[in-house]
Amino acid sequence: MEVERAKKDDDLNSADGGGGGSPAEEVSVERIFEESADPPPPWQNQITIRAMVVSFILSILFTFVVMKLNLTTGIIPSLNISAGLLSFFFVKTWTKILNKAGILKQPFTRQENTVIQTCVVASSGIAFSGGFGSYLFGMSEVVAKQSVEANTPLNIKNPHLGWMIGFLFIVSFLGLFSVVPLRKIMIVDFKLTYPSGTATAHLINSFHTPQGAKLAKKQVRALGKFFSFSFLWGFFQWFFTSGDGCGFANFPTFGLEAYENKFYFDFSATYVGVGMICPYLINVSLLVGSILSWGIMWPLIGAQKGKWYSADLSSTSLHGLQGYKVFIAIAMILGDGLYNFIKVLSRTVVGLYKQFKNRDALPVNDRSPSNTATISYDDKRRTELFLKDRIPSWIAVTGYVVMAIVSIITVPHIFPQLRWYHILTMYIIAPVLAFCNAYGCGLTDWSLASTYGKLAIFTIGAWAGAANGGVLAGLAACGVMMNIVSTASDLMQDFKTGYMTLASPRSMFLSQAIGTAMGCVISPCVFWLFYKAFPDFGQTGTAYPAPYALVYRNMSILGVEGFSALPHNCLMICYIFFAAAVFVNGVRDAVGPNWSRFIPLPMAMAIPFYIGGYFTIDMCVGSLILFVWRKLNRPKADAYSSAVASGLICGEGIWTLPSSVLALAGVKPPICMKFLSGATNAKVDTFLNPS
Repeated sequence: MEVERAKKDDDLNSADGGGGGSPAEEVSVERIFEESADPPPPWQNQITIRAMVVSFILSILFTFVVMKLNLTTGIIPSLNISAGLLSFFFVKTWTKILNKAGILKQPFTRQENTVIQTCVVASSGIAFSGGFGSYLFGMSEVVAKQSVEANTPLNIKNPHLGWMIGFLFIVSFLGLFSVVPLRKIMIVDFKLTYPSGTATAHLINSFHTPQGAKLAKKQVRALGKFFSFSFLWGFFQWFFTSGDGCGFANFPTFGLEAYENKFYFDFSATYVGVGMICPYLINVSLLVGSILSWGIMWPLIGAQKGKWYSADLSSTSLHGLQGYKVFIAIAMILGDGLYNFIKVLSRTVVGLYKQFKNRDALPVNDRSPSNTATISYDDKRRTELFLKDRIPSWIAVTGYVVMAIVSIITVPHIFPQLRWYHILTMYIIAPVLAFCNAYGCGLTDWSLASTYGKLAIFTIGAWAGAANGGVLAGLAACGVMMNIVSTASDLMQDFKTGYMTLASPRSMFLSQAIGTAMGCVISPCVFWLFYKAFPDFGQTGTAYPAPYALVYRNMSILGVEGFSALPHNCLMICYIFFAAAVFVNGVRDAVGPNWSRFIPLPMAMAIPFYIGGYFTIDMCVGSLILFVWRKLNRPKADAYSSAVASGLICGEGIWTLPSSVLALAGVKPPICMKFLSGATNAKVDTFLNPS
């Protein structure tokens, strides 16, 4: 999602102390492991059958979680901690049982733990980069019907399991090959931080020390308790949801008028957990955006009904109030995205300039006495093993060229609107953008995959033209570009994690490839289950509205047809909010970190503009719980909050599997719990009891 795929996870950052060196590093982690453990196994033994079995199980679990978040609000927190913790728990339990039986052949190592975590995150990441809640579902008839423009058959392609799996297999592997030759430059020469990758490595290293293993077991117990609670809570709520607007999720916490304006607590354990993981600033920004839009702007614009837009339009028409909600949110997203694109790109250029200007200072000349004197033992050990198992550049180049040729031939058969020369142009430019994204991510932990995808929407969509299905071409191009740059930065993050845990680059590359292959099958299947199980899937105001699908489709319409699609005065308001997003980001950077933490994030503010504020209440409750917990017992909160939050997220998330199966089987909840005003309730009573 636009915010959490770009922002750092608070817990990950706390784990690595802000991305720099930690006291543990000064003590020399690698000396500790040399004294207490066997040397790292060869790369072939790091990818074990048990690792792949555990990866497959966890990939299914996390794909359901990510898919649910993707299809409800689009806010996806970092799940690295959960993946690393659960992989440690599963394999540690497995090896303990085999050890007691006397048949354990290979102990569980941190390298194997890293392989599993990489595989799981790569697999579940396809649920995001695959566009099931954005560009891919935005092609469907369900979403097209919510827009008046460009809803002809030429600009519609309904989801189907076959072409979705094929498309993802074709485009998802190019990013892996595009940056492999640069791994030594990025990790060893430039010493890029990759904060999330570094933090994940610290976490995995800590699991495999005696003290860390004890804490990990306690964290798993906490995760299991709250997973069970969240799952059972989701099951309990299901009984009261037999109709639209029924159940605890529609409880008018602050009154019926606030409920009509999307302000209520919907009792979602998932979003309480997400709120505990997301930084306070993001949750507050979401709340500010909710108040600004649903509390102030939409009532004021709604009062212009009959003046600014026709009073006869339906509530979902983009020529009415709905259009203001969607397009103003798009303006803020584009303003924020453009600002950060320029900022990260400029930092990348400046960083590269400094690196090459000070080339003599880089640790590429092993004979330099000044270099060898300043390199720590850990860095020497890690660099030695990182460079030992090389991935030949010819494999990466050949793989990229072969996959590009296959893609250029096959993608136009899936999307005839996207011509071969469109794809060729993107593949010529893609390695440069993939490098920029991977380098920028190493500096700032900020992935701009969705921004590059939006650039593809506007450029390729306009190039294709309205008469040739430009809307669909733009969305398909977004998928091609987004998968390449997203996978490239993810792989480089994994290389950093592997570097710090002594996992071989070959095992990291292979586990990322296996995870990607798993995701190309698992994610479409999970999406297909949602798509078939819920008849109102993708409709505004339902359980799974897929809000970003409509946003991405309307971006493509804007790119192809211009501003003619906008309601009256909407363009002027969009200009204002676009400029405001750029200005606020500029102010945040100008005042520095001490003051910027009090200034809301425009990207986060834009999300509730269209969706509503109900989930922001849940997330703020999660923040409040964490805040109070830290005040009462900060060490315990820091140690267990991620596990508790992950349990809340995963429990209710995995409940979607049985609920989808029940829906497919035609089993409906027995009760509808609905909340009515006194006057409406009197009318219902009169209707039911006319005598």
